[in-house]
Amino acid sequence: MLRLAGISKRYGPVVACDAVDLAVHQGEIHGLLGENGAGKSTLMKILLGLVQRDAGTILRGDEPVEIGSPQDAVALGIGMVHQHFSLIDPLTVWENVVLGDKGRVDRSLACAQVEEVAERYGLPVDPTARVDRLSAGERQRVELIKCLRRDPSVLILDEPTSVLTQAESAELFTVLRRVVRTENRAVILISHKLAEVTAATDRVTVLRRGRVVYESRTADTTAQELAKQMVGRDVSLKAEAAALGLLPVAVSPAEVTSDGVALRLRDLTVRYGGVTVLDRLSLDVGAGEIVGLYGVEGNGQATLGDLLSGLVVPDAGTVEVGGAPVDLTGAGALHKAGLGVVPEDRHRSGVVLDMSVAENLALKEDLGFFVSRRRMRAAAQRRAEEFNIVAPSMDAPVRSLSGGNQQRVVLARELSANPSVLVAAQPTHGLDVGAIEDMYVRLRKVAGSGVAVLLISTELEEVMALASRIAVISSGRIVGVLAVGEATAEKLGMLVGGVAA
Repeated sequence: MLRLAGISKRYGPVVACDAVDLAVHQGEIHGLLGENGAGKSTLMKILLGLVQRDAGTILRGDEPVEIGSPQDAVALGIGMVHQHFSLIDPLTVWENVVLGDKGRVDRSLACAQVEEVAERYGLPVDPTARVDRLSAGERQRVELIKCLRRDPSVLILDEPTSVLTQAESAELFTVLRRVVRTENRAVILISHKLAEVTAATDRVTVLRRGRVVYESRTADTTAQELAKQMVGRDVSLKAEAAALGLLPVAVSPAEVTSDGVALRLRDLTVRYGGVTVLDRLSLDVGAGEIVGLYGVEGNGQATLGDLLSGLVVPDAGTVEVGGAPVDLTGAGALHKAGLGVVPEDRHRSGVVLDMSVAENLALKEDLGFFVSRRRMRAAAQRRAEEFNIVAPSMDAPVRSLSGGNQQRVVLARELSANPSVLVAAQPTHGLDVGAIEDMYVRLRKVAGSGVAVLLISTELEEVMALASRIAVISSGRIVGVLAVGEATAEKLGMLVGGVAA
């Protein structure tokens, strides 16, 4: 249905796509794998007309085509559901679905179309519901309906299950399989989860550093081989399973050396515009323990992270560090109490991109009125060596570092203050396999030194690999806490979906 031949794209000296060949067949789900920076996003942007290629040919069937704009892509039957939702929250479902249509809008006709597509593909949703009142799974359905209403013959899905429960993910792939098989469409599935790709796809292509390094029928390959092709080296699925999107081979409870509760959250409540984002959330984390806070995105985790960073003051509830209550209205009070934070979005609140590595590492230090740049660089160099931060120099802007090294800068700065509690929110988002595994090693080491670690993550494999206990968050409240030894994907999936495990 679609063939890319010799597609290349450069950004200055950086080669994002290097003579990429990709064939997408009718009636198949084609998996596209690769680490961050492998070229997947650039390739899809070229297909959607968002980026213009430097070289190569795109063929629709046997005919060469030009895709100069998103409108050209739609006209050719190419549609995409992006990783991050493109919905307008205050609008209704039907209003979001018709965005971009030309001419007069007929509300009754639009609602009827939404209902027809929803019934046809098994994606139930109320066309008159406001989007900001929908769950993450329902929003994903709206994105799919919005795309399927345009009747694409090639559907691109970018990390489609990142905000879905296990049951919603299974439902999504059931729908996709039906669409592909019964209507002879094609799907390109972009995912970093090997388990997802091996279970859902018919064919798989692996990109590494902008090049196609491997392609195969999915039935003819293995997760081990795909992992090796992704990272360019032999990998241990036992040691690196979680980093590759696979459940750990053997799960055993982490050894906890807790000698008391280091972090106590009690009845934390946050409301925005009449909507309760955190609902009497309570949780304890012991010294030397890693507790995983698990749930799909949009259930209050980001607000909790902001609260523990001192960016949000709760409407009710308390935070205690080391048994002492913290005045949450005081600037820097949580940091002074001994709490360090690796924030969810390192660019928004973790680093200052245009400041140097040395300056970022010193952000939380009391440097006094006069700052010795020599001493600041020397201290930064020591931390860079300890945390394996790779940078051209300590004076280089943090913007120039890779995602993994930026995250190491954040971790090094937070741990240099010798916290008794570390909050790590989505600590491996946007990192490649090597950087993910390095982060896992460091978090285990931190807990082993007696620091209480609260790991906030949407990755099931991550919390099961690292945590001794897993607390599940749904609609802003803790709905269950399981020891990792008794936690299973099924039990956690039921809790995330609001069903007692």
